[in-house]
Amino acid sequence: MTTATTAADLKQLAEQAGRDLEDAPALAILTWAAETFGPRFCVTSSMEDAVVAHLASRAFPGVDVVFLDTGYHFPETLGTRDAVAEVMDVNLLTLTPVQTVAEQDAEYGPKLHDRDPDLCCALRKVKPLEEGLAGYDAWATGLRRDESPTRANTPVVGWDPKRQKVKVSPIARWTQADVDAYVAEHGVLTNPLLTDGYASVGCAPCTRRVLEGEDARAGRWAGSNKTECGLHG
Repeated sequence: MTTATTAADLKQLAEQAGRDLEDAPALAILTWAAETFGPRFCVTSSMEDAVVAHLASRAFPGVDVVFLDTGYHFPETLGTRDAVAEVMDVNLLTLTPVQTVAEQDAEYGPKLHDRDPDLCCALRKVKPLEEGLAGYDAWATGLRRDESPTRANTPVVGWDPKRQKVKVSPIARWTQADVDAYVAEHGVLTNPLLTDGYASVGCAPCTRRVLEGEDARAGRWAGSNKTECGLHG
């Protein structure tokens, strides 16, 4: 277990681990995180698939898996979350925004996601996650370098300066083929929308199917300049 007690210590630990573990298998990266942080480590999952949750449950049975219920999810996404909680050795925690969708509509007007998607994401994703991660020193994500140009330099272990936490991306070096192979080998749950033309699954109002030749995240906030929700930069 780490003896790091300050943000500076954690940052140094993260940067060293990023160098040391760059070529390590995903399971080894998660095992390092489990051994280093114990219960102060969690996994975040959008329930696009449960690959990282499954990997983490092998490295750290009973690991906390944090899911953000924005109030705008597809029913298939909520169903995937419920199935993960049922069949995997994880402790699934659902975070919700302070306001319901109706309360947000009353204050900001309806369809804020169309008029100011950055604010909508800040209210329904970024703020709840920051509050939900308060008790952890490190968190794991499913980010991959091949998903989009904005993620091409994702370290397997890095420092999250915004939240002052260690950020673990154990499958950063994986390709979609690697994900598909892991899903097939282990029978991992995936969101049914992935077989219905969606390559990346977010909130229903801001997600569309992708066209042939588009990158995996082209269906997110299509028609706008927005490429990330703010959770990862």
